[in-house]
Amino acid sequence: MDSPSANALPISASAGLDHIPLPGERRLALRVTPAAQHALRQGHPWLFAEAVVSQSAEGQPGDLAVIFDDSRHFLAVGLYDPTSPLRVRVLQHGTPATIDDAWLVGRLAAAAGRRAGLPQSGTTGYRLVHGENDGLPGLVVDHYAGALVLKLYTLAWIPRLPGLLAALEGIIPVRSVVLRLSRQLAARPDYLYGLSDAAVLAGEPITGPVLFEENGLRFEADVRQGQKTGFFLDQRDNRARVEKLAAGRRTLNVFAYTGGFSLYAARAGAPDILSVDASAPALEAAQRNFALNAHLATVAAARHKVLTADAFAALAGLRQRGQRFDLVIVDPPALAHRAEDAHRALRVYGHLAALALSVTAPGGVLVMSSCSSRVAAPSFFATVNRVARHKGRPLQELERTGHPIDHPIGFPEGAYLKCLFAVAP
Repeated sequence: MDSPSANALPISASAGLDHIPLPGERRLALRVTPAAQHALRQGHPWLFAEAVVSQSAEGQPGDLAVIFDDSRHFLAVGLYDPTSPLRVRVLQHGTPATIDDAWLVGRLAAAAGRRAGLPQSGTTGYRLVHGENDGLPGLVVDHYAGALVLKLYTLAWIPRLPGLLAALEGIIPVRSVVLRLSRQLAARPDYLYGLSDAAVLAGEPITGPVLFEENGLRFEADVRQGQKTGFFLDQRDNRARVEKLAAGRRTLNVFAYTGGFSLYAARAGAPDILSVDASAPALEAAQRNFALNAHLATVAAARHKVLTADAFAALAGLRQRGQRFDLVIVDPPALAHRAEDAHRALRVYGHLAALALSVTAPGGVLVMSSCSSRVAAPSFFATVNRVARHKGRPLQELERTGHPIDHPIGFPEGAYLKCLFAVAP
């Protein structure tokens, strides 16, 4: 396993990105629909292709697009991507600004400042840049104890990678930089200049999982092949909340991935823990995460078992066998990727809630989470509560939670995470 130290390397000098053409000097001038003008005045970070009325010239990914209103007044400037229906991702609203190296360093420094307290809590794995919500749209930067993972959602950042690496070098100590690409970007090799998903852009090679800490617990993250950037950093605060509830409770963690919730429950003193996931490699990583923390007496004492199975089938099987748990955690992946998927997703959440309640002991705690941005938080909470009432087990809510500090919300569509903690009588 790789465990990058805190000693920085000159990553910009070793990036090997000289073959990527620099962004063009020209600025595209765009005029947009009245509805888009209104949205931009409200600070929305996206401009879709159908909202463009006219533009001064054809553009390439990474060009800067300046957007004007009907009176030719400046509205915004952003990154242009002709390959995407999300045509411009806005960098600056309202007041013109020079988008240069100093501007980028300023944005990165502001983002780092918001996370300054996390390492003091024994946390060396966290999100450094949360895309649009940190004023850097289409870009996610996750930090794992000296390894940075750049996840790109627009080709517009490709020609700006050399400048981005140079800016990051001055913000945070880095040993390695890994590139991760969204599926849409990975499917466009003609714009990637030989880059590929999981490429190590700079610094030391990464050949295995990277080790990091979260609230004093040790974890591994497969930053090159794992889901997202290797770990679900956004659930850190909810994992800590589970720890406060788990002492003495027989625990079930469904959609467990690499066992984050399970490990927190073990540290709290949960005697028996079952982690369920459809991925055998993820559960193997969960077992390794437990081994990394075996020096803790409560973790060593916990009886942790794993079950590789479909979550729905596993819950139904546990119910049929009369298994009951004092703490049940259900943290499924996103169930709605488009607005039209929201109703179906709510039905699935309801089904999951019913199954989870069927294996929750009387007086047990149910933790249900949703990371589907297309499902509004009120609808999600109402669905879980409605199903519980229908099952004759009206929930006694303990808490409703949202985003942690390193996953800020800067616009309505940026809100995706919601979690319910409740007692099931």
